[in-house]
Amino acid sequence: MRRDRHGRGLRGALYPSTLPAAASRAERFDALVLDALEPIEARWRHELTKLDVAVDDVPEVRSDGAPTGVDGVLHDGAVPLSRLVPAGVDRAGLPTRARIVLYRRPLEARAKDPGELAELVHDVLVEQVAGYLGVEPDVIEGE
Repeated sequence: MRRDRHGRGLRGALYPSTLPAAASRAERFDALVLDALEPIEARWRHELTKLDVAVDDVPEVRSDGAPTGVDGVLHDGAVPLSRLVPAGVDRAGLPTRARIVLYRRPLEARAKDPGELAELVHDVLVEQVAGYLGVEPDVIEGE
């Protein structure tokens, strides 16, 4: 139960949790990524079985100001928008899967509205999946 501060009554959620408006920006972005990935995955399902897609708020930056792991990074100017991390081995010696990491805040900052953000996320995913498969982005979209 929340505190009744200043006699204003108990505070609760503005929207019921079942409505889309109740979702946080991060949750809406995650849903946007899943929507953009769905048609790509439907077409390339067998080739993408060893690829994961993840979302980070912002890219990691080293102490000298350079982004960590600059290979496979898709930039807009000096700002990383996403990164393709190849399969490898982690610090514990365990195998890791290849993954595409989308950086939410840089992508949101470049879009004027939700429609433009959806297009940008789609374009970035197409570019990174093409890089993963070693084909041109037009091939991914079937053009």
